Amino acid sequence: MTSPAGPAAADLATAAPTGLTGAEVAERVARGEVNDVPVRSSRSTTEIVRANVLTRFNAIIGCLFAVIVVVGPLQDSLFGFIIVANTGIGIVQELRAKRTLDNLAVVGEAHPRVRRDGRSVELTNAEIVLGDLVELGSGDRITVDGQVSEAEGLEIDESLLTGEADPVHKQVSDPILSGSFVVAGSGSFTTTRVGREAYAAQLAEEASRFTLVSSELRSGIDTILRYITWLLIPTAIGLILSQLYVNKQDVPEAVRRMVAGIVPMVPEGLVLLTSMAFAIGVVRLGRRQCLVQELPAIEGLARVDTVCLDKTGTLTEGGMDIAELRVLSSGPEDGSSEDGGSEEDGSGAEESTGADADADRALVEQVLGLLGTADARPNASLQAIIDAYPPGQGRRVLQAAPFSSARKWSGATLQGPDGEDATWLLGAPDVLLPAGHPALAQVDQLGAQGLRVLLLGRSSTSLDAPDPALDLAPVALVVLRQRLRPDAGQTLAFFAQQNVSAKVISGDNAVSVGAVAATLGLPGADDPVDARTLPTDPELLADVVEQHSVFGRVTPQQKRDMVGALQSRGHHVAMTGDGVNDVLALKDADIGVAMGAGSEATRAVAQIVLLDNSFSTLPLVVAEGRRVIGNIERVANLFLVKTVYSVLLALAVIICRVPYPFLPRHSTVLSALTIGIPGFFLALAPNNERAREGFVRRVLRFAIPAGLIAGTASFTCYLLARADHATGQVADTSSTTVTLFLVALWVLAIIARPYTWWRVVLVIGMAVGFGIVLVVPWLQDFFQLDLHGYRDPWTAVGIALVAGLVLELAWRLMRPTGEQA
Repeated sequence: MTSPAGPAAADLATAAPTGLTGAEVAERVARGEVNDVPVRSSRSTTEIVRANVLTRFNAIIGCLFAVIVVVGPLQDSLFGFIIVANTGIGIVQELRAKRTLDNLAVVGEAHPRVRRDGRSVELTNAEIVLGDLVELGSGDRITVDGQVSEAEGLEIDESLLTGEADPVHKQVSDPILSGSFVVAGSGSFTTTRVGREAYAAQLAEEASRFTLVSSELRSGIDTILRYITWLLIPTAIGLILSQLYVNKQDVPEAVRRMVAGIVPMVPEGLVLLTSMAFAIGVVRLGRRQCLVQELPAIEGLARVDTVCLDKTGTLTEGGMDIAELRVLSSGPEDGSSEDGGSEEDGSGAEESTGADADADRALVEQVLGLLGTADARPNASLQAIIDAYPPGQGRRVLQAAPFSSARKWSGATLQGPDGEDATWLLGAPDVLLPAGHPALAQVDQLGAQGLRVLLLGRSSTSLDAPDPALDLAPVALVVLRQRLRPDAGQTLAFFAQQNVSAKVISGDNAVSVGAVAATLGLPGADDPVDARTLPTDPELLADVVEQHSVFGRVTPQQKRDMVGALQSRGHHVAMTGDGVNDVLALKDADIGVAMGAGSEATRAVAQIVLLDNSFSTLPLVVAEGRRVIGNIERVANLFLVKTVYSVLLALAVIICRVPYPFLPRHSTVLSALTIGIPGFFLALAPNNERAREGFVRRVLRFAIPAGLIAGTASFTCYLLARADHATGQVADTSSTTVTLFLVALWVLAIIARPYTWWRVVLVIGMAVGFGIVLVVPWLQDFFQLDLHGYRDPWTAVGIALVAGLVLELAWRLMRPTGEQA
C-alpha cells in the first residue's frame, strides 16, 4: 500500500531511471524488438469482401444463375443481378463502417507515457520497444509485460487474467503482465516482453476489435438458414424430377420452372440486410463520436432495460471546485482542544472559531497542498484541492498512500519542522469516522445539499498499520461542489419514458448521491441506500437493488455484485463509468459503456466508448440499437413468409405433378416489390421498441401461418385457372402471380404497422409498381404476364381478399399482447 516517498521530490527525480536513449531505441527497432501486435478496430477489406461474397446461399444462387444463363432467356436470370447488387451494397456499407471505426479507434487508442533520455514522452503502443521504462498511474492499462522499476503504493488489478478481483500490491522487481491495469498508486516498469510474446497480447487486441461474435440475432438467423438448407436439397430433387416428368418435351422449360421454385426459398437478402443494418448503425453512432468495439453491442443495447450509472463522470462532469473548507479543531497538531481556541466539545465535531482559527486554517491548507503533491495521478477531488492549495514549506512527505476506491481514502506521513512525524488521511468521513461521530452530522447536512465532503484527519498510527484511521482525530471538512452535466436530466427523463430503469451506483456518500440524483429528477432518489448495509445473500441483494434507484459507498466488488443481481432477475444491464472502480462491473454487464476521457482500463473492457464524453449520447445509442434489431425482425418476417410459401408451392407441385406456376422472372418481380425494396426501407426506419428474447420463435410464429396462407391461396388460384384450358399457361401464371402479389402485399401492410405517412406511401408505391408491370406492354412481354378476360383476374383478386382476411385474423391471434394494430 505504501512505499518510501524519499527525502524530496528533487532527489526522487535524480535517483529515478532515465529510460532508454535514442540510440538504444533505434537499435531495438532495427532488431525488431517492438510492440508489433496489430490492434484493429475492424475486419480487413479482404475479410469483408470474403464474408459478403463467399456465403452458402450466394453459392446456391450463383449455380442456379449459371444454369439459367445457359438455358435462357435473360429475364429469367434477373435474380442473379439482384444478388450481385445486394452483395455490393453490403460490402460498401461495411467498408464505410470499417473506415469510421478505424478513425475512431485512433482517437480512443491508449497512449502510454514512456521515459526516454530522462524525459517523459507520450507514445502509441506500437512505439514501445523492449527495455523501455513505462510510467504507470491510476487507471492505466498495461499492454506489455515487464518488471516493476518504481512503486509508490502501486496496486494492480489482474482480474482480467486471473479472475481474482482483489488488487495485487506490487513492489520493485515484481513481474507485471499485459491485460492488467492500475487501480491505485504510481510507478514504472521496464518492458521484458513485447508484441506477440507478451502474456495476454491477444486479450489486448480483442478488447478493441470490431467482432462478429455470437449473438441471439445472428444465432437465430443461422438456425433458420440451417433448416432452410436441409429443406432445399430434397425439395430441389423432387421439383426437378416432377418438372422433367411434366415437361418431357421441353427440358429447358423444366429447368426454368425448377429454378423458379428453388430461388424464392432462399432468403438471400436477409443476411445481407442484417449486416447492412449493423454497419449503418456503426456509421451513425460513429458520427456521434461513439466507438462500437464489438458489433453485437448494438444488439445488446436494444435489449437493455436497466442502466447502472456511476455518478462521477457520468451524471457529473469530471472536474470539481472547492466550495468550503471547515476547520473542525483548533489543535490539529496534537488533536487536542486549546483553551478558548474553539467552541468544540472535545469531539472534534465543531468548527474552529477561536483566536487561532487563522493559524489552524493555514496549517490545514498547507497539509492539503502536500497531500496533493504526494499522489502522482490525482483524481478529480484531489485535483481541485491541488488547484486551491499550493504545498506549503517546512514539511515534507515521508510516506504516501494514494487514493483507492476500495478503502475510500488517501494519506501521507508528513515530517514537521520540529522533526515530529504525523499521519494525515483524506477521504470519506463515514469511512474514516465511527458511526455516530458528531462530525458526521455536518457531513450529512452538506451531503443533503448535493455537496461532496472529504474529511482531513490526523492519526498517530503508522500508515503501514492495518487500520491507520484507528485513532483518527478529525481536523477539517473539505467541501467540494460537483459540476452537473447539463444534459443529464434530459437523459434520465428519456430512460424513464422508454421504461428503462436507471440506477445510480456511486462510491460517494449515499445522501450526497441522492441529492444530486434528485436535482436531476430521478425517481426514487429520495430514498438512497448506503451500500455498507446491503445484504451479501444474492437473492436479498437482488430484492434491494430492484426496489431502489440510488446507492452510495459502493465498492468495486459490490458494483459487480449488483450488476449480477439484476441479471439474475432477467434484466439486461448496461453499465456506464469512467474510473477503474467501474471496470469489474463494466466487464460483467451485458453492455459496458465507457467515457472517452475515462481510464484506459474502462475503455479496454467496454463494448462502447463515448469519445466525446457526452452522457446525452446514450439515448441515441440505445435508440440505434432498438432501430437495428427491431427492423431486422420486421424484415426477417418478410423473407421467411416467402420461404414458407415457396416450400409449400414446391411440395404441392411435386405431389400434384403440375408445372411450377412461375418462372424465375415472376419470382424476381414479386420479391423485389414485396420484400427487397420495402425491406431496404424498413431496415433503416426509426424503431423505439425494446428488443426481447425469442427472436426465432416470434418470427416463425407469424411467418409460418402467413406463408401457408399465401401458398394455399396462390396454388388454389393456379388450379382454378388451369381448369379453364382455353386460357393457357401464361394466363394461368399471370392470375396466380396477381393472387400471390396481393397476399404478399397484405403481409407487407401488416409488417409495416404501426403506420406512418412514409410507410403508407411505401405500400401504395409497391402496388402502383406492380400495376405498371401489368399495364405497360413491353413490361408485360418482358415478365411474361398477360391477363385474359374477367373471370380469372377477378377470381385471383377474390381469393387474395379472402386470404388477406384470414391473414388479418391470424395476425391478431399471433401478435404479442399490447402490440399496436
